[in-house]
Amino acid sequence: MSPSPGSRPVSPKDAFVTVYGRKPVLEALGDPALEVDKVVLAEGADRDAVRTFTEAARARGLVLQRASAQRVKVLAGNGRQDQGVLADVVAPRMRPLEHFLDDLAPDAPARVLVLDGLTNPANVGMILRSATGAGLEGVLLPRRGAPSIDPLVIKASAGVAFHAPVLRARTAADGLDALAGAGFLLFGLDGLAETSLFDAELPDRVALVVGGETDGLTDDVRAELHGTVTIPLAEGVESLNAAVAASVACFELARRRG
Repeated sequence: MSPSPGSRPVSPKDAFVTVYGRKPVLEALGDPALEVDKVVLAEGADRDAVRTFTEAARARGLVLQRASAQRVKVLAGNGRQDQGVLADVVAPRMRPLEHFLDDLAPDAPARVLVLDGLTNPANVGMILRSATGAGLEGVLLPRRGAPSIDPLVIKASAGVAFHAPVLRARTAADGLDALAGAGFLLFGLDGLAETSLFDAELPDRVALVVGGETDGLTDDVRAELHGTVTIPLAEGVESLNAAVAASVACFELARRRG
């Protein structure tokens, strides 16, 4: 059954972080700060694995579920590294973008970082850590065109990904369209922009977009933007890593909010 905060149904993909692999699942089960919804072990697992995960699940008040190896691969979304086991961990601050906008008071300030075309899970994890540390209200991680929150993302975030304010939309462009409809001004980080991020007039309700590691902002996203800003660099430095640029942007937004 899909989780349902209040009367609003939510897809499990927008409510849980799915952890797969024997070590990551045992670490999740052993972390009292995490709420684990279920643990699934592939049929055909060896006796030691059955015993280990049965005991670990029981210690959390859960009954170990069994499924075919193929089903576990489908649920994990990673057929090469799932090792026949997964756990769904509740992500309390993850929600669909439309729910975030519905709950936002009409005049409330809000700062959202949008990820557009990033492909490196390590960058996504570091960005989630920075955005959460800077106190941003949301990080739009689209369902298409970006890595899912997997063990690599979780590791790079040092575990913060479980608690990050992740917002979900089908694509980054779809999310920006919805944000614009809610009164957000939309700016993209672009090394060729003429206006510095530090000098730009940014409203209290703003979304900043970080483009992909290789190609930067996608055409669909550029079409949604109200403008672009740059992080000025000293001579001889062409660009910043996407995660570093995002971190700079996050803390500039935090500085402006005081």
